[in-house]
Amino acid sequence: MESFICATCAVQEAPTNGEPARCPICEDERQYVRQGGQAWTTLAALRAKGHRTELRELEPDLTGVGVDPSLGIGQRALLVRTPAGNILWDCIGYIDDRAIAAIGARGGIGGIAMSHPHFYGAMVEWSRAFGGAPIYIPAADRSWVRYDDPAIVTWEGTREVLPGVTLVQCGGHFEGSAVLHWAEGAEGRGALLVGDTITVVPDIRFVSFMRSYPNLIPLPAKEIRRIVERVRPYRFDRIYGGWWDRVVPAGGIKAIERSASRYLRWIGADARD
Repeated sequence: MESFICATCAVQEAPTNGEPARCPICEDERQYVRQGGQAWTTLAALRAKGHRTELRELEPDLTGVGVDPSLGIGQRALLVRTPAGNILWDCIGYIDDRAIAAIGARGGIGGIAMSHPHFYGAMVEWSRAFGGAPIYIPAADRSWVRYDDPAIVTWEGTREVLPGVTLVQCGGHFEGSAVLHWAEGAEGRGALLVGDTITVVPDIRFVSFMRSYPNLIPLPAKEIRRIVERVRPYRFDRIYGGWWDRVVPAGGIKAIERSASRYLRWIGADARD
């Protein structure tokens, strides 16, 4: 049996004797099935095509982990390093010996967490490569897991996975959509790692919020307000989105509040309601 990877979202399925008939994540209204129909690949096929991991040091104790050429929706993961251990945020759909060796030299991985199901990637392969590292999945999104494994740990609300590293469930994009607060990020000013829960837009002074980004389905006002309220208690200056060039360098909660006010205004809602 082989573990197939969806060519569109790059989420890996549990081992099967042949290609799965469908990808439920892509069939959901928040994603899409590629034009031309469902297609699958494997880690071996990706390696044969020349895919490789790319690691970049983004700031002290933060390493970006991407795939070249781009895979799936093109996200990159983030390795947060702390004296108590490391956590991988927003998994990718590929892994190779180069990444395992490079991350091992940086202290390995003590846990894996994702902002939402589109970024589950090859999370089980990553976990097993680092001794069965726990995979933190919000209970609200447990049904979206495509490759079950004993390493999966469910949580809800908030969970401090390492000292100063806290998962915060915000909802919105998915019911379990989350962010990661890293208290020592941004040179001690705090950083928020958001994936698509709060997406950093090309104008990096702003962020945005959607039920579906590719299909342009907005969120209602109450969801926007809840997301802002969930992150407001945390101190952070920098915001890391899900892609290499999507980083709000400074301004933290002010950028989120300003963006939420703009969003609410354009959907005809009052930010003060």
